[in-house]
Amino acid sequence: MQAPGFSADWYRAVTGFAHGLPSWVHTVAEVGTDAGLLLFAVLFVAGWWRARGRGEREMGLALLAPVAVVAAYLVSEVSKSFLREERPCRAVAGAMNIAACPAPGDWSFPSNHATIAAASAAAIVVAWRAMAPLVLPLALLMAFSRVFVGVHYPHDVAAGFVVGVVVAPVVALLVVRAVVPLLRAVRGIGAGTVLLGPPSALAPSGGAAAAVAAAGPVHAGAPTATVPDVMAGVRPSPPPRA
Repeated sequence: MQAPGFSADWYRAVTGFAHGLPSWVHTVAEVGTDAGLLLFAVLFVAGWWRARGRGEREMGLALLAPVAVVAAYLVSEVSKSFLREERPCRAVAGAMNIAACPAPGDWSFPSNHATIAAASAAAIVVAWRAMAPLVLPLALLMAFSRVFVGVHYPHDVAAGFVVGVVVAPVVALLVVRAVVPLLRAVRGIGAGTVLLGPPSALAPSGGAAAAVAAAGPVHAGAPTATVPDVMAGVRPSPPPRA
């Protein structure tokens, strides 16, 4: 696969700008491009801990976040093996990459780093929506860092980001339906209760719930009203004779 010309031009512009920055910025960029993945791992653990006090669906989405990320990564990795786009740090003349250029055969399109970052952010948002303002900008920054350090074209990270934000939520939302009954069963045993929290209470369903709501609260010790049977002991009179 041949990289489009506009992406190569953007690559030169970004890496040229990065090359002119102080060396400590280069170090931060190199470390940060991988350290962000560790932060997502910490957030996965935090999401599991938060879900211990919630329902089985919330716990299922929290536990499935890493699984959804792996699924997105596999889609990206298989795509790379078919498309075989050369890394810009070898293909672009005069490339000024900060990070070491990956070995030949480690293809460029799409970016696995961008896929994993976007998939992690999307899976976390599905399970824990309040984290969106933190994880989505972090994923974008991690994706951009791959161009900044010179190992990917801009279109590589854009494609990887799209793969991550599409595949991970779809996998999580489809698989969680099958996981919920299993989690409910596991929460009922000792070790499962410790790891996953107590099972959630089952609410009345359908007409039963409506009937309970209509009847209102029942106070302890309050007498219950009964309707007298006014027809008790009364026999129907025979019809008159003609």
